[in-house]
Amino acid sequence: MLITFRCKAYANVTMFGSVGLQMIKMMGHSGTVPGAIGADDIPHALDLLKLAITAERKREDQNDSEQDDDDKRDDPPVSISHRALPLVDMLNAAISAECGIMWDSE
Repeated sequence: MLITFRCKAYANVTMFGSVGLQMIKMMGHSGTVPGAIGADDIPHALDLLKLAITAERKREDQNDSEQDDDDKRDDPPVSISHRALPLVDMLNAAISAECGIMWDSE
């Protein structure tokens, strides 16, 4: 499953279902698809997302420091903070344009 986030002020952002659901929940929503955030609620959703990303980044850093050099992978996984960048940009654009965001599955 893929989840596509849509906003009039920004290009569509498509994520794998599990990552998209994680982002939706990080923004303070139940994880239902389809769903939406009204323009008035986007600043709060962005704040929640940023707080969740910061917490996840700390957890990732802690896990990295606990691993032995032999346990580290050659290709580390893409962090949630990097995966969230397009959505953060979309939320900022929606705030500037005063429009909502919707998402649905494909």
